[in-house]
Amino acid sequence: MGARSGWSCARHATLPSLDAGTPSRLHTFCDHTPGYHHAFRPAPRAPARPGGSAVDPVIVVGAGPVGLALSLALARQGVPSVLLDETSGQEEARPARTVVLRPDTAHFAGRLGCATLRDEGSLWTAWRSLRRKQQLRRLELTDRPDDGTPPRDTDPAATGTVPAPLHIPQHALARGLRDAVTGRHLIKLVTESHVDSLEQDGAGVTVHTRGPHPTWWRGSHVVGCDGSRSTVRKLLGIRFPGRTAVERHAVATLRAELPWPDEAVLHRRPPWRSGGEEITARPLPDGAWRLDWLLPPQGELVTPDTLVARVRDTLAGWCGETPPYELIDTGVHTVHHRLARNWRVGRAFLAGDAAHLLGALGTQELDEGLRDAQNLAWKLAYDWHHGASEQLLDSYESERRTAVAARLRAADQALSARRGGALRVRLPGTGRGQDALLADGHLGLGRLGAPAAHLHSPLAHPGAPDEAVVGTVPGALVIDVPVSVPDGTTARLWDRLDRGHLLVVLIAPGTGVWDRRHWQSAGLMPRLAEAVAALPARAELLVAESYPGAAAHTVLLVRPDGHLVASFAGVRPDGLYAAADSARGGEPSPAAVADPSDRTADVN
Repeated sequence: MGARSGWSCARHATLPSLDAGTPSRLHTFCDHTPGYHHAFRPAPRAPARPGGSAVDPVIVVGAGPVGLALSLALARQGVPSVLLDETSGQEEARPARTVVLRPDTAHFAGRLGCATLRDEGSLWTAWRSLRRKQQLRRLELTDRPDDGTPPRDTDPAATGTVPAPLHIPQHALARGLRDAVTGRHLIKLVTESHVDSLEQDGAGVTVHTRGPHPTWWRGSHVVGCDGSRSTVRKLLGIRFPGRTAVERHAVATLRAELPWPDEAVLHRRPPWRSGGEEITARPLPDGAWRLDWLLPPQGELVTPDTLVARVRDTLAGWCGETPPYELIDTGVHTVHHRLARNWRVGRAFLAGDAAHLLGALGTQELDEGLRDAQNLAWKLAYDWHHGASEQLLDSYESERRTAVAARLRAADQALSARRGGALRVRLPGTGRGQDALLADGHLGLGRLGAPAAHLHSPLAHPGAPDEAVVGTVPGALVIDVPVSVPDGTTARLWDRLDRGHLLVVLIAPGTGVWDRRHWQSAGLMPRLAEAVAALPARAELLVAESYPGAAAHTVLLVRPDGHLVASFAGVRPDGLYAAADSARGGEPSPAAVADPSDRTADVN
């Protein structure tokens, strides 16, 4: 099967996968192994829905950041889940293992209640590119949320609207998400539970776990977030092709004073012997830094002595002499590129490392895993509460696999070009220099890093003459602008995401001076509120003073995960209804019937 993302060092055995890895009133099991008894308090019953019993939770396999985020996103939308953790639940602290989150994924984790982002994460203030002894570029970064997504057809770097990524140790992120799970009655986290069989039928899935208390679990769906060596993927018989060891990095986390406080640095071909082809330096809180040295493709033995020599040479090269430093953690990171053939089989899904591996050129695997969780959560929630069409459930694979495949193609092209020096030719459609393109993966820009626009999604609205053009293309992530909510308070648009319903946003300049007690009865609002109430899927009505590229009285329809469905010039009830129907994938499918291909899989 596929190789896993590799981390190793002399002091540590192979680390758990990114997606390896908390209490509920749910009746969630079929039966326990004879002789074992465990009491559950029943969950409040929801109205009956197509496709299964309302008390069957979603079974999430793997309690790493992606699995934790998925369960939290489901709970935010009123869906119970059982989170099966193969480990004891103790997260190993590895300061050399960090993640970089873009504004959309950092905000997503924050909405889920992850408090460690603020306390243990670091926002970069600038991006600096060096080549040998020359500085090529210094790009100021912004932490203003309304600058997070520039209008379409613009270069973010040219407009000065590049948002600052958030850099945080992975164990701190996972701990923050675990803490958020605590007390969520819709989430039951079960540690030391290893899945060894899975079967599904027309009404749900059945999973067996071995461990201290072997158990059969019954759920509406199962999602494998169990890492690159995913048991769920193996049980489903899904292939995981790709390339092994596309990049290797020696990594050190240390505390020192560098010449660029809080700035991230990419230094290509540094002018000292041990510098190699490329070094990156990314700041962490409290004066700490993560340094990565790109290793030769054929493999180079990294010993403690050679790594310390790299550290000393690099610090001396940047500072003039080796300053005092504290070496906190070290390791070797091997990047693999793989993509599962299928991400959905009936009621079973894959997400995170179980579905894909990437990471070359600064691209962020966990970023994509969190986007998987956000995309899948609202679709499972819609199915759990209302029953969904096959088109809605299929759209998860169509949207997210397409997005990751495009990211992998761009990375492979850029890797080849970096070796051959023809990056501009290999990545057509841009006149930007090689340095700018190599920075995209680190900064979350372009084909290597920007959030995907689902232009060809099965849920895409075909369009109509009364649609308006705004600064966001349909299918792309909306810009985080201030909005007024139904109770009259103000919020950010992204704060209203992941609640299980569509958003309808009226652009109405001057609303800041409205009497908020009566804003729903002003202007176009009564007619728009009537149209929203008639939509085939539940929606929340919001008002914004402005939106990039939008004229007054433009109406935006936004999916629960923040992607724009359509925009209209004024109130267009028929167009709004058709677009909302497209966003939900049309009418729910009839209750599923047993598939003859359904089977029980067993790896023992």
